[in-house]
Amino acid sequence: MGESMRKRIKSNPKIHYDSGSDTLYIFVKEGAEEEFVEVADGISIELNEDKEILGIEILNASKVFEPLLKNKMKSKEVYAH
Repeated sequence: MGESMRKRIKSNPKIHYDSGSDTLYIFVKEGAEEEFVEVADGISIELNEDKEILGIEILNASKVFEPLLKNKMKSKEVYAH
């Protein structure tokens, strides 16, 4: 991920979690979706016509993040915004 993408994500992330479907969606940039690409099992990205990332969708999010959260809880490094 390029430096400009990291700055954009850090500066204004918009995150939506749907507990009913256990889906986490991270909005990166406004725009019209041109392409939807699965980059890993249950993890997809939306791209615009310039191949810029518009958003990231994570299915079964609680299972994906469970190991990470367990490790963070042990080390007490959990941050809430």
